Amino acid sequence: MYKTDIEIAQENEMKPITEIAAGLGIDDKYLESYGRYKAKVDPKLISDRNGKQGKLVLVTAITPTPAGEGKTTTTVGLADALKLTGRKVVVALREPSLGPVFGIKGGAAGGGYAQVVPMEDINLHFTGDMHAIGAANNLLAAMLDNHIYQGNSLNIDTRRITWRRCVDMNDRQLRNVVDGLGGRTNGVPREDGYDITVASEIMAILCLSNDLTDLKNRISRIVVGYNTEGKPVTAGDLKAQGAMTALLKDAIKPNLVQTLEHTPAFVHGGPFANIAHGCNSVMATKMALTLGDYVVTEAGFGADLGAEKFFDIKCRAAGLKPSAVVLVATVRALKSHGGVAKEDLSKENIEALKAGMPNLMQHISNMKDVYGLPVVVAVNAFPTDTEEELRVVRDTVLEAGVKSCIARHWAEGGKGAVELADEVVRLCEEEDGSDNFRFSYDETLPIEEKLRLIATKIYHADGVVFTGAAKKDLKALVENGFDKLPVCVAKTQYSFSDDQTKKGAPKGFDITVRNLKVSAGAGFIVALTGDIMTMPGLPKVPAAEKIDVDADGVISGLF
Repeated sequence: MYKTDIEIAQENEMKPITEIAAGLGIDDKYLESYGRYKAKVDPKLISDRNGKQGKLVLVTAITPTPAGEGKTTTTVGLADALKLTGRKVVVALREPSLGPVFGIKGGAAGGGYAQVVPMEDINLHFTGDMHAIGAANNLLAAMLDNHIYQGNSLNIDTRRITWRRCVDMNDRQLRNVVDGLGGRTNGVPREDGYDITVASEIMAILCLSNDLTDLKNRISRIVVGYNTEGKPVTAGDLKAQGAMTALLKDAIKPNLVQTLEHTPAFVHGGPFANIAHGCNSVMATKMALTLGDYVVTEAGFGADLGAEKFFDIKCRAAGLKPSAVVLVATVRALKSHGGVAKEDLSKENIEALKAGMPNLMQHISNMKDVYGLPVVVAVNAFPTDTEEELRVVRDTVLEAGVKSCIARHWAEGGKGAVELADEVVRLCEEEDGSDNFRFSYDETLPIEEKLRLIATKIYHADGVVFTGAAKKDLKALVENGFDKLPVCVAKTQYSFSDDQTKKGAPKGFDITVRNLKVSAGAGFIVALTGDIMTMPGLPKVPAAEKIDVDADGVISGLF
């Protein structure tokens, strides 16, 4: 009988988190348990381990399709396979957001027999990090509006406030609001809005900070708006950084859990890759690198978004040098890029598969030629894949000098990804890319040039077009000295272009930048393209309709 992800997770017998920690050599003095199966780990462990460094492996994917690719599942399955074959390995993943959990995408704890557990906790409240981030974000919003109400000594221009409130839920009703209504005692009326918590700059700051001091300094640099003279006003000007950091003092500590096969896993931080930088925290990654010989991490959505930001933002900020890349693909998704409708993906279609292969090949080229890293393609297998379809994938990627491995971790756990694990080890030991690793652009270049290089080298676009509003934003960023920061492109995840209907590897298009804003605390410029939104909405039939809990507190319907 077919078992759902949550049923598989609930049947698993977890080990006490103290036992998982002991297996990594983590002393009890660093551990703060949240029940029997979750714990936060004191960041002091990183410096106390004397700089030991394992090999860093990034798992990324082709451009997402409705068929699904299984990137997190592959990350977990690969780690379990490395452990099964005797390697000391640690996983580093992002935390799920409640918006997708209750919306259409579902959770982010893997699937089948390649999951992190306790699955229900991880997908719901976990250790409270999301709530702490939302509270810190909204404290700053409250202090900003209170400052204006109490006399506005900083001369903040209420028409140029850039700081928005946030909530960890897909709620389109809150995208644009007018608040401060009801008379003078209820504040100053103004246009406002909400972002989803994972799009908050606080999330980005938490994930890029090296310690509490760095976190507080970054928070103080947050630009909340501009004064009547056009100069930026910061969280430091509002004296908010101390209280905000106090709210985040526990949230900054990495969360330790385990996979179904008891592989240790850090699940910490959760920025989306289409509207933010899409990687788990620097602290969790660095902690994992001090504990394991191999660290398997992932970046959100396709490699044009998640991997690009992982390399150009996270690795640049943290001084990380990855050794190898795993690029996840499915036959079904490649056929989708070849024009096959979702309901027909189970049927063999060699021509459509070949038509969709350029998407995979472009991602391979980007990883190898732009970033200088060795690649293996993980073909996340489905029962409907035919031998001929798998042969086409294998032979095509082999022409690019890359090996593909059929991975069956979803159905078989770690033993289904042993071939992939062996190839990853070979790449790390024989073709280690850390010495050749490079960025796609120099951060000191002008903003326009950085965007042009991302667009032409990664998306394979013809160039970049700036709207009138974006040109005004660009001028202001340069005038205020923010032009030397890296760039975080907010773009649809469904295409290399900024038009989600363009599948495969489109050519002959420009990327249109409609707005630019600074995330001075996080340390990057955000470029908004297409119709990307920082507050998603729920679908016609939300996943929340199928989630339930019985009288004993057992949850069902999560996936």
